[in-house]
Amino acid sequence: MLPKWFNLWNRENPTNVFGPAILVGVLGGAVSLAILIVVLGQPYATDSLQTGPRGTGMSVTEFESDLNTPDPDIALLMEDEPYKPDGSEDLAKDIYKNVQVLGNLTEDNFNRLMAAMTNWVSPEQGCAYCHGEGDLETYGEDNLYTKVVARKMIQMTQNINENWDGHVNANKQVGVTCMTCHRGQNVPSEIWFDITPVNEATAGWSAIQNRVTPLSQYTSLPSDALQAYLVDYETIGVHDLESRVANEPGDPLIQQAERTYSLMNYFSNSLGKNCVLCHNSRAFYDTEQVTPQWGTASLGIGMVQEMNNDYLIPLGDVYPESRLGPKHGDAPKAACKTCHKGYQQPLQGANVIQYWPELATTGDPVYE
Repeated sequence: MLPKWFNLWNRENPTNVFGPAILVGVLGGAVSLAILIVVLGQPYATDSLQTGPRGTGMSVTEFESDLNTPDPDIALLMEDEPYKPDGSEDLAKDIYKNVQVLGNLTEDNFNRLMAAMTNWVSPEQGCAYCHGEGDLETYGEDNLYTKVVARKMIQMTQNINENWDGHVNANKQVGVTCMTCHRGQNVPSEIWFDITPVNEATAGWSAIQNRVTPLSQYTSLPSDALQAYLVDYETIGVHDLESRVANEPGDPLIQQAERTYSLMNYFSNSLGKNCVLCHNSRAFYDTEQVTPQWGTASLGIGMVQEMNNDYLIPLGDVYPESRLGPKHGDAPKAACKTCHKGYQQPLQGANVIQYWPELATTGDPVYE
């Protein structure tokens, strides 16, 4: 029982107990959070890849949680040791009919590779996707367009591994196989078609931009950058740094600068990196101040140009109408995102060629 005078004084002098309680609670929560971060680690910790000189801002920063998250398609990779031939085996071209590529493989390695290609490209349809529903006697026929395309794609894959080592294996042996693009699908994701003009109500330069499209990376930039630079061999460049210059014939204008920015946006999104992976942030225009990755990317541009013009576009007469572009009826084409799919290296740099030397060369494979 409290004294009467104390109860009277307490009523006349009320105290706010909620403010101090809230303050104590906030401080206690902050201390608890700090302890958890110290004990468990920073959940949003970052790691940086320095791409140029210190102090220039040339670094690529990523969350460690993202770096530690594998590309889910890596789980689809196959490990299947090849058979080392001793020279006495029969060759595929002597056993099967109409083997125009891979004919110098032994029967065991030929069938091993065919089974792998089935898993990479048509895991649901199986061999019938290219060979039809007939028996083995009909497998030599070229009745299905898919078989004709597959033969060309094998040649393209061998060419990439054999002649574009500077791009594909810039850091280590990685190689490419059908899996690099297809990932278990009949048609690889991130193929593209010519869709210009995107604005049929106008003519000239306005007809290819100011419409949000996947090819412009959902910007109002031109939608014909892939066609111009990865098919038509146009020069990638921007206009002069000065505001008033006398342009010579062939010098890039503001329109070409916009198209170049569209292409650079595509590159960035394809690799999941920002501009300083390849460029010096204070001198984007200066090719003498770029990073080593710029050279790797330049080789990649040449590689894709060759892929499109020598292998993919010529198949336009082979594909059925359903596989051609919706606007111009053109053949499906490839670009950086077709292989990279948002990663700096396809399949995060997994060595996909180690078990498949048959796809590494147009000559006789080397079995180690």
